[in-house]
Amino acid sequence: MFIWVDADACPKVIKEVLYRAADREQVVVTFVANQPLTVPASRFLRTLRVASGFDVADNEIVRRVASGDLVITADIPLAAEVIEKGAVALNPRGERYSEATIRERLTMRDFMDTLRASGIQTGGPASLSQRDRQLFASGLGDWLRQRR
Repeated sequence: MFIWVDADACPKVIKEVLYRAADREQVVVTFVANQPLTVPASRFLRTLRVASGFDVADNEIVRRVASGDLVITADIPLAAEVIEKGAVALNPRGERYSEATIRERLTMRDFMDTLRASGIQTGGPASLSQRDRQLFASGLGDWLRQRR
């Protein structure tokens, strides 16, 4: 089983948690992005650079992910696609998406897109808090324990 990271928007602090977990748990973590990435030297850390373009990194993750893999992403449509393939999706704030919650998230995302398209300022997500980091580490730990 592998961990795939939608790395273009993944916060640095979350990447650092993943660097440590990869070596400690001896699990391969692949960071997928459309820009060059630098990761610490490790036989468990990989980068995959894809062409620039809308959803190119997402599509590559969906193409490569397998049932049981973990995908780190805040992208709701990507999370929905990997769940359909039997993978697990975890966002950088520690929320594990499920078949039960992903439809609600997609609906809310579409609603917010409609509001923004009509000119309403919806603001962005709050900055990542220490609590979010702890929730992410906990969610990652849960997946790692399940894979053992």
